[in-house]
Amino acid sequence: MTINLRMMMTDTTVWLMFVIGVLIVAILALVAAYYLWQLYRLRQAQKLQLKKVEAESRAQRERINTSIQVIASSVGREDLTLTEASIRISVLLDSLSVDDTVRDEYSAFYQLRDATAHIPILEQWKKLPVAERRKLDKERLKHEHTYSAFVLAAAERIRGKTF
Repeated sequence: MTINLRMMMTDTTVWLMFVIGVLIVAILALVAAYYLWQLYRLRQAQKLQLKKVEAESRAQRERINTSIQVIASSVGREDLTLTEASIRISVLLDSLSVDDTVRDEYSAFYQLRDATAHIPILEQWKKLPVAERRKLDKERLKHEHTYSAFVLAAAERIRGKTF
């Protein structure tokens, strides 16, 4: 009888271990399924966020392109100086991360901007004495005269372009 009892305990132990093993595997499978589901949801959220960022980026590019067109159409009129237009357009083009071929094609804006870069703007301009402002304004006008045909031609070429 002792042999039979040992065999029963062994069979019972084996079955108990088998059931415990199956339960552990089932629990681990459920945990894995839960984490896979979480990963799937996270990836879906990332895709949605990426689409949102891309849409916002396109909208921002469109606003910048519109600004370039508005400024370019103002060049040559009394709305703003050639220097101001050059500064604004060059900054907008740079914000679009245009390649060097675009920068070269519209180098007039960059050249006039660079030629007048030392002239203070906004609050620094207001702080200057009147005589200094006149001197710098005369210098700016000289640079604008030098680059005017070049800037006007670049403004004409940039109209209607999208970057």
